[in-house]
Amino acid sequence: LSLYSSPARETKYVENPQTQLEEGVSRLRHVMEPYTAWSLCSDFFSEGCEFLQNPPAGFYPRLGVIGFAGIVGLFLARGSRIKKLVYPAGLMGIGASMYYPQQAVSIAKVAGTQLYDWSLQGYIAVESLWKDN
Repeated sequence: LSLYSSPARETKYVENPQTQLEEGVSRLRHVMEPYTAWSLCSDFFSEGCEFLQNPPAGFYPRLGVIGFAGIVGLFLARGSRIKKLVYPAGLMGIGASMYYPQQAVSIAKVAGTQLYDWSLQGYIAVESLWKDN
């Protein structure tokens, strides 16, 4: 190409056709539009924005420590996919429970009762299968 010649004057802009993925995302956005326009969602997002603009004292350092614990968990979870799910979530949960102990206790109580209910339902299902045979 010569540096001194000008490009052709008759250039046309040709738009690339949409791929199947782009068309699918477009359809999904149009279908979900009524649900995302609810006032509940806008109230939720506005409250979140207000909270992030005026956070309580020490919120961002706590958030940084909890996020860093998740990154350390990802670093330690080399190997299986189960480790990649359990380690970051576990370390982030431990970090969050150090900063928010009352909420951690209430979540643990609810989770404990749910686990007990699920295990009891599983035990009853296995017992009924065992007795039927």
